[in-house]
Amino acid sequence: MVYLGVGLGGMLGSLLRYLVSLSTSNILNNGFPIGTLIANYAGSLFLGWFTARIIARSNLNPVLSATIGTGLTGSFTTFSTFSLETLVMLENGSVGLALLYVMLSAVGGLTLAASGYKLGAVSGREAGK
Repeated sequence: MVYLGVGLGGMLGSLLRYLVSLSTSNILNNGFPIGTLIANYAGSLFLGWFTARIIARSNLNPVLSATIGTGLTGSFTTFSTFSLETLVMLENGSVGLALLYVMLSAVGGLTLAASGYKLGAVSGREAGK
């Protein structure tokens, strides 16, 4: 049952990421992959919150936890696309843009995951009162 949940969550997460990429493709026309960055930021924030608030503080069904955490969020965010987009920018001579993307992705992703975790921990404590 876990495999089915992860697969269904993965299908939904991939579709959501594709929609984010489509809807943001016209924001920047300089080759910067803003859609992937937005998806990775949103996924980092959500997964931090979900881990601290839901998984760590409840008896969430393991199938649902894997469906949302691994399937949905794992496929919504994407390291492979980030890596390929960075490589393409480097191949096209956009070294500065590629370095900016790497820095924004790493620092922003970690910051948002930590922020989500803190928010989840705080909301979990407040809900437990």
